[in-house]
Amino acid sequence: MDILSNLAMGLSIALSPYTLVLAIVGCFVGTIIGALPGLGPSNGVALLIPISFSLGLDAISALVLLTSVYYGAMYGGRISSILLNIPGDEPAMMTTLDGYPMARQGMAGEALVVSGVASFVGAFLATVGLMVFAPYLARVAYQFGPAEYFALYMLAFCTLGGIGSSNQAKAALAAAIGLAIAMIGLDKTTGMPRFTFGELHLMDGVDFLVAIVGLFAVAEIFHFIESHGRDSAIGVKLGKILVPWKMLRQTSGAMLRGSGIGFIAGVLPGAGASLGSFLAYMGEKSAASDKDSFGRGNPRGVAAPEAGNNAAAGGALVPMLTLGVPGSGTTAVLLALLLTLNITPGPLLFTERPEVVWSLIASLLVANVVLLLMNVPMVKVFVKILSVPAWVLLPGVTMIAFVGIYSLTGSSFDMLMMVGFGVLGYVMRKLDIPTVPVILGILLGNSMEDNLRRAMVLSDGDWTYLFSSPIALGLWIAAIMGFIAPIFLRRFLKKPPLPATDPTLNED
Repeated sequence: MDILSNLAMGLSIALSPYTLVLAIVGCFVGTIIGALPGLGPSNGVALLIPISFSLGLDAISALVLLTSVYYGAMYGGRISSILLNIPGDEPAMMTTLDGYPMARQGMAGEALVVSGVASFVGAFLATVGLMVFAPYLARVAYQFGPAEYFALYMLAFCTLGGIGSSNQAKAALAAAIGLAIAMIGLDKTTGMPRFTFGELHLMDGVDFLVAIVGLFAVAEIFHFIESHGRDSAIGVKLGKILVPWKMLRQTSGAMLRGSGIGFIAGVLPGAGASLGSFLAYMGEKSAASDKDSFGRGNPRGVAAPEAGNNAAAGGALVPMLTLGVPGSGTTAVLLALLLTLNITPGPLLFTERPEVVWSLIASLLVANVVLLLMNVPMVKVFVKILSVPAWVLLPGVTMIAFVGIYSLTGSSFDMLMMVGFGVLGYVMRKLDIPTVPVILGILLGNSMEDNLRRAMVLSDGDWTYLFSSPIALGLWIAAIMGFIAPIFLRRFLKKPPLPATDPTLNED
């Protein structure tokens, strides 16, 4: 009954006209961001954080807007995957395997509708899972002390870096860079400046919003410049959009199975939507009797990964809200938003700020319905967005990044620092070094240091205290496994070759 009463309170906020408009705007903008190849939810949310502050949005309004963008971007990623064979973001990669062959066979409309409904099912069930399981996980989190939290942060670094990168050494280097940046500023214990080099602007440390916008949005701008702003073009024609009811019934089981697998993958810190879509696709293929049809235009090969990656996106919010540990790169950006708003995620969030949590959950339910109603009849509108030339898109992204950060901080030094982080992000991208562990290090570095110091104080300097409880020991084992396991699973996590084995797909 507590869940229903809390949900009713959240719905009273989410269904207010102002909040509802924010959710609709966020869904529309997010779908566009997701449809544009290369941007993805992390870049979109990072880009809009300073805009939400410049608009003077309160905590609930800003969260509703940006989580709607998050869910919308997860929906939108399927459009370019199906029509262009180019994933809008990494989680949509598996959708290309059967989505693009369906489009080549003249079933682009059916593939888009099936993927849209699968996205709704996955995201809706994940939001229900968030509503049911998050309060219980928050109660478990009360058992966490400094040793457990330190081990949890290590788990986040190991799994997010290990799974999200093609090279563990590069992921560890990126995490070390992030932790080093987090150390900049005044030491909270001694009050001594660290790594400021006499620069007064660095005494308060590095603003993580400046770092996030630089590493994601500005680095993407540099990449656009390097690619000479090549325009995208629609690879297949989109015919009349009809709802394929028979196909939806045939794929309903794949949607449910993909949702369950994706949600579990999302709850695991660091696993994220990419692993969720991969496991959902491989699980559906292994359970199918017609395995050979996968990769040649099987609708279940579209439904399962779409349900999986959207369910994982919702599941990734569970550890962020209950433990303060992001489950994916985008939730790391959302964690930065919460910290900026002086909201500390963790078990106390559900008791101290229930209106924030439950209005967010209710808004996600509303956003899912809005996205379903928006994505099926308006899919042709979003397809048109794919033809926007980069020379139009690039100045707009640049303007939003600079105006947003300056309106937030009012500091020209922060603007220069944002450009510096953009250069760093671009160089890391060229060297194939992941940027998400850097963000994670900046966000969690101070908390990680504080918990390590508390643990050493409580144990009188005995480092074995970090492994003293069953919870801490289990987290350490999971962290080591999460870092080592991808070394052996790498060949399965790589993008499979494009499905061009069927000669009928090459007939125009």
